[in-house]
Amino acid sequence: MKIRKVLVTGSSGFIGFHLCTRLLADGWEVLGVDAMTDYYDVRLKERRQEILMQNAGFRCLNDRIETQGLLKEAMEKFRPDAVIHLAAQAGVRHSIENPESYVEANLIGTFRLLEAIRAFPPAHCLMASTSSVYGANTAMPFTETQKTDTPMSFYAATKKANEAMAHSYAHLYGLPVTMFRFFTVYGPWGRPDMAPFKFTKAILEDRPIDIYNHGDMTRDFTYVTDLADSIVRLIEAVPMRPAAAADVPVGDSLSTVAPFRVVNIGNSKSVRLIDFIAAIETATGRLAIRNYLDMQPGDVPATWADASLLHRLTGDRPQTSVQNGVALFVQWYRDYFGV
Repeated sequence: MKIRKVLVTGSSGFIGFHLCTRLLADGWEVLGVDAMTDYYDVRLKERRQEILMQNAGFRCLNDRIETQGLLKEAMEKFRPDAVIHLAAQAGVRHSIENPESYVEANLIGTFRLLEAIRAFPPAHCLMASTSSVYGANTAMPFTETQKTDTPMSFYAATKKANEAMAHSYAHLYGLPVTMFRFFTVYGPWGRPDMAPFKFTKAILEDRPIDIYNHGDMTRDFTYVTDLADSIVRLIEAVPMRPAAAADVPVGDSLSTVAPFRVVNIGNSKSVRLIDFIAAIETATGRLAIRNYLDMQPGDVPATWADASLLHRLTGDRPQTSVQNGVALFVQWYRDYFGV
């Protein structure tokens, strides 16, 4: 089988690391692009990249995706069969405190990527969106065909903008694009700014954990390797521009005017935050000291994915239970930090 090539932006990030690991295991040649920014401890990113570099099929450019000409030059030289765009400034609350970084990475950076794939088109471009685009929607589970016009944070707004930008390029230039909306991803090598990492760290250090909205929150927690598996399977599900609107299957988010589709990637279960904390307590063997607080600005009380479209396109869907996924994360945390 011919070795295929893929360009992955955000390759040293949490999801990017797991995705590249899976792609390399499947025999892909991977060119990663990562800015190694200091939004959180760079040493974690450096260690992920060191592990990836041990595979001869991986090489990396360490630069910002918004750098003029960077991605276009990389596409011209590497000529990947697929592009997977994960690089972004993440974090709901950080987008309220420092919105300009989201304009640079999420809007300008994505524009640079779209221009690069327009100049050197791959067979398929897959781009990360987020469940945060569902915003104030209350009808659950969330389906890809729901309106997403009420973002609750600037982060969500930039991701909604990415979807609109990508659709326009798909329509104008015939570029096949799949946007995947992921739901509360967790697991080994996770980001220190996210709740699973912060809760585990605090519990093991006998410090209080902050629980917002007084614990009245639910999330569709998705284990990171399940997410990576789903992304890899979606590479082969290339959207095609339909001949007519009537050709779009019921329940499919396929655009009527472009080779463009949006796909949820979630565990299809809405888990109470309190139950997720209980799973961490079981895995650590310690009880949390709980500090209940009001809801934070930009946050939403619940998320829940309808992943039936993902299943129809790939034949699979995420299914790792919270209990198993949390146990694997806590074991990694103990091993990595020696606690």
